[in-house]
Amino acid sequence: MRALICGAGIAGLTLAWHLERAGWQVEVVERAPALRDGGYMIDFYGPGYEVAERMGLTPRLLQARYPVSELGYVDRDGRQTSRLAMSRSFERVVSLLRADLVRAVHDDVRTPVTYGTSVAGIEQRDEGVTVELTDGTRREVDLLVGADGAHSQVRELAFGPEERFLRYLGHQVAAYVIDDKALSEEVGTRYRMLTVPGLMAGAYALRGDRLALLFLLREPDPVLTGDPAAWLRRHYGDLGWILPEALSRCPDPAEIYRDQVTQVEMEHWSTGRVVLLGDACQAVSLFAGHGASLAMAGAWVLADELAAAGADGIPAALAAYQRRVRPAAEEVQAFGRRFIRWMAPSSRLRITARDWMLRLAALPGADRLFLNTLTSGGHGLIVSRAVDGLRG
Repeated sequence: MRALICGAGIAGLTLAWHLERAGWQVEVVERAPALRDGGYMIDFYGPGYEVAERMGLTPRLLQARYPVSELGYVDRDGRQTSRLAMSRSFERVVSLLRADLVRAVHDDVRTPVTYGTSVAGIEQRDEGVTVELTDGTRREVDLLVGADGAHSQVRELAFGPEERFLRYLGHQVAAYVIDDKALSEEVGTRYRMLTVPGLMAGAYALRGDRLALLFLLREPDPVLTGDPAAWLRRHYGDLGWILPEALSRCPDPAEIYRDQVTQVEMEHWSTGRVVLLGDACQAVSLFAGHGASLAMAGAWVLADELAAAGADGIPAALAAYQRRVRPAAEEVQAFGRRFIRWMAPSSRLRITARDWMLRLAALPGADRLFLNTLTSGGHGLIVSRAVDGLRG
């Protein structure tokens, strides 16, 4: 059985890992020129953590994790307005850079990745798919997987323009990493955020005297225009705290991650022998904070259904994969839409309410209840039909 996976992110590489161990011939193509670095800090937990354990990746992830001791908000002068100490009982919540999770999976995949290449055309038949790549070559495969993100090229070719499926959540996001020992030491192993109505800036210290920065802007227009560094300085340059200095260290535009905050909503995740995976079909958004976990879980379930169905049952396996994963994705998407008002408050009244909520959550016993509300969705997905025997 032959599979072509478009997208060398968390979902695509996790699926490659499982399919190659099930005896499939797998090829991965990625439109980026190299493995993507940068991005932003994520909290990795839930069903994705279960998949990582089954893949034997836990030691690598624990080595890459960052110790988040506290979540806190500051004002323009850097004074703390609210805080929540992170419970030590959350051992199975791993905070790390998204790129470090991608690399952990990538380094354990045997299949080579062809970079700078994507899918240019698709021709389906009952018995397979002819795929034309952007380098002019063709592939005859039994399965084409679009794991190429919320702006998926495979989805556009197989299902139509992305405007039909993207749900814009009224915000734009940017992130970058800088080398700055002084700022890194000032922020420390605490996730610090500054919010004013419509704007949020967060920072966390990384190893090697680096600092990771994340920015959220309330913006009714989803169109991304202009130089991202100039865009950041225009909106955040006068907010105080560490931002003037951090913004003066903005890297080149190519090193700044910037995108719309969107969700993807689709009635069908597959057509014939073409299937979508990860953010291409189930993007939950930055506000939900569960995308990496669901990406790995979705890949695991897809591999499980393919292994159970065999060569003659691929379309049925793709439908079964959607039936298992879609309810969890929709639950997390709904949570993300509700959480917008807390992560990116639109008024000073909401900021005050958010600060009081954190103070209450810091009371004995309330911290665990509060954090449990942020780790919902997808539990029970990792119930195997076939893939438990694929490790090795």
